[in-house]
Amino acid sequence: MQPFSIYRSNIESLRDYFGKFGEITEVMVMKDPTTRRSRGFGFITFGDPASVDKVLAQGTHELDGKKIDPKVAFPRRAHPKVSE
Repeated sequence: MQPFSIYRSNIESLRDYFGKFGEITEVMVMKDPTTRRSRGFGFITFGDPASVDKVLAQGTHELDGKKIDPKVAFPRRAHPKVSE
């Protein structure tokens, strides 16, 4: 789905919160490979694309005292590199 601020949120709280918008198939929290600390964003994959529309329609969300600004994410392979 989209990147979001998740410094203190864990996967279960994200799953619980966003689960009200539809079935979640995957939650990923992006972490720094060296420190293993959250990089402050992640991705949620919904089973039904209409769930994404529901999340975006609500605007800004708040979880664990942090505002979440949801955005639609696209797989990197969907955007081929352009060589010049």
